[in-house]
Amino acid sequence: MINQLRIYTVPPANKGPFLDRFRHHAARIMARHGFRIQAMWTSETPDHLRFVYLLTWQDAVEQQAAWDCFMADKEWQQVKTQTSASHGQFLTDIEDMGLTPTDFSTAIGGTA
Repeated sequence: MINQLRIYTVPPANKGPFLDRFRHHAARIMARHGFRIQAMWTSETPDHLRFVYLLTWQDAVEQQAAWDCFMADKEWQQVKTQTSASHGQFLTDIEDMGLTPTDFSTAIGGTA
């Protein structure tokens, strides 16, 4: 089991449209391709919104295959095209981190 942490930086003017797009389209389409979203958060300052979510994968092969399918999904491509045409740039940065538990992590039965 591996985890993937994604952090999207969103311009303040697109907060509502971005969250709506993720809630109503991206999350649903991701689920169709086997994504397991464990949790989602926001962190907001006057300058930007950060949208953070945590994914769980069986292994790197599953992770890569799911991302490839999602990015090639015709519905997702159409949603991105339409929403970007209406609202402009949705993301100014994407951080993508693979998370490996330490041997003392409670995530694998260790005691912190």
